[in-house]
Amino acid sequence: MSAPEVYEVPNAPLGQGRATDEARLAGASHWRLAARRLRRNPGAIVGAAIVVLFILVAVFAPLIAPYDAGELPGRAEVRPTYIPGPSDEYLLGLDRYGADLFSQLVWGARASLLIGVLSTLFGLLGGLVLGALSGGLGGATDNVIMRFVDLLLAVPSLLLAVSIAAIAGQTPAAVVVAIGVVQIPIFARLLRGSMFAQRGQDYVLAARSLGLSKRTVTMSHVLPNSVSPVIVQATLLLATAVIEAAALSYLGLGGGSPTTAEWGRMLTSAQNELEIAPRLALWPGACIAVTALGFTLFGEALREALDPRSRKR
Repeated sequence: MSAPEVYEVPNAPLGQGRATDEARLAGASHWRLAARRLRRNPGAIVGAAIVVLFILVAVFAPLIAPYDAGELPGRAEVRPTYIPGPSDEYLLGLDRYGADLFSQLVWGARASLLIGVLSTLFGLLGGLVLGALSGGLGGATDNVIMRFVDLLLAVPSLLLAVSIAAIAGQTPAAVVVAIGVVQIPIFARLLRGSMFAQRGQDYVLAARSLGLSKRTVTMSHVLPNSVSPVIVQATLLLATAVIEAAALSYLGLGGGSPTTAEWGRMLTSAQNELEIAPRLALWPGACIAVTALGFTLFGEALREALDPRSRKR
């Protein structure tokens, strides 16, 4: 008995009149398929919503925050044993110095996210350069670069970041450099391994058989097809960067005064007020945790979407 025929309606929407959705999308680009899987992943939607929310808060901080960063509208209301709580005028209450806690959190989102993004970009660019040189040239260049990377990886990340920040100075720029340097070996090793894996693929052998130079094949084919896992890792390390930035500020290496609107600095200022006003540590800690959760959820979903082996049949 012959198999029944499968009739398909031309231009039918996905899931209606087609044998399978994957068959229709067989010719679609890798990134288009990844975007489609992301839209179907609840974790990606939740993570993206959290990230977008905090980005919007950071961008529109002057419009959202009732008071400017560092402004102390309730300084006269604070007592040594009393810090006013939430009220009609102050949504989340005041901090030890008389600043509006809600305004501090809003302005802190801008400072914390900016440090996290800039440090990750710094580490990403450095890692891409080292990884591309190592994976593209190989040989002695690869050995020298990888030994340097191994040296950086041998030191615990937080200890290395603290050492660099302490040497570079107690400024936000020093924190960006410290966190970025810690991330460079991660990106470098990942890109190098991905390039080595791509060099054995059929399309590379075909390009070489057509007479293309090694440099052309590396820059035009191998490198562009090797950056996907690096981009995914950058998304995941954004969460780590936000946490490490808060940790360095908590240790007093982020610069600024005690009234500086930055989540890690706010935790530092709140540690002596836990008995009378635990909310001063609760709110910035919650902001750090939720932001890190958002980047982690979206990064994990992006990794699954870009990995063909995780595709559900």
